[in-house]
Amino acid sequence: MFIQKIIRKRINFYAFILLWIICSCSTYRKIPYFHDLDKINPTIEQIENYSPLTIQPEDILGINVSSLNPEASAIFNYNLNRVNGNNFDNSADNPVVGYLVDQQGNIEIPLIGSMKVAGLTTAEIRNNLKNLLLTYLSEPVVNIRILNFKISVFGDVLKPGVYDVQNERITIAEALSLAGDLQITAVRQIMLVREFEGKREYIPVDLTSKKMFESPYYYLKNNDVLYVQPDKTKFATVDRGYRNATILLSAMSVVAIIFSTLYR
Repeated sequence: MFIQKIIRKRINFYAFILLWIICSCSTYRKIPYFHDLDKINPTIEQIENYSPLTIQPEDILGINVSSLNPEASAIFNYNLNRVNGNNFDNSADNPVVGYLVDQQGNIEIPLIGSMKVAGLTTAEIRNNLKNLLLTYLSEPVVNIRILNFKISVFGDVLKPGVYDVQNERITIAEALSLAGDLQITAVRQIMLVREFEGKREYIPVDLTSKKMFESPYYYLKNNDVLYVQPDKTKFATVDRGYRNATILLSAMSVVAIIFSTLYR
């Protein structure tokens, strides 16, 4: 009888260890990215889902114009001045003026007037503007940038925040890297929120599959938002701490009541 009890305890112990190992492996499998990617041999595929960024209302364009006559070109470059007039103050509170794209998708340019830019790439706008400037300038050269290109990442990441983008190309992977990557407790399926042409889209993105790289949403647009949801273990950790603190405070209250009763 005694030996049977010992055997039963050992069986229960090893069963517990086995169950713990299985659960640990199951949990770990949810953590790595791109499960279906070959980890041994190189994988090569054509990039077919990239399209150049197009301008939309509320974008702010910085346009620099030069020509054989710098004085004549200067009238088109006022947009590069700072808001408070101090061009040496490059703080976030003193941004470059730029050309704001209105709700009709136009910008107002000196001498030229209203110019349609929404739906066009910066390269297309540059070529169109260069042709229009030939009336006023000799051999004009035009450079254009989006001044307010930004994306937001929040939720269960290391550094949630709003990030300025210096060029016209940023991917989901790059955005998450800027935010310090997902926490170990984050769900590997994130949510992309995009506003475009008066509509808001909510797009789930699965980070466990390499199909993310093929998604038409892999390349982000201006004002895109990425939300990373924490899993239940994070809540359990926070909830456990809250419950422990509540129990401790309750115990201290009881002790205080007892002492006040004894020494009244």
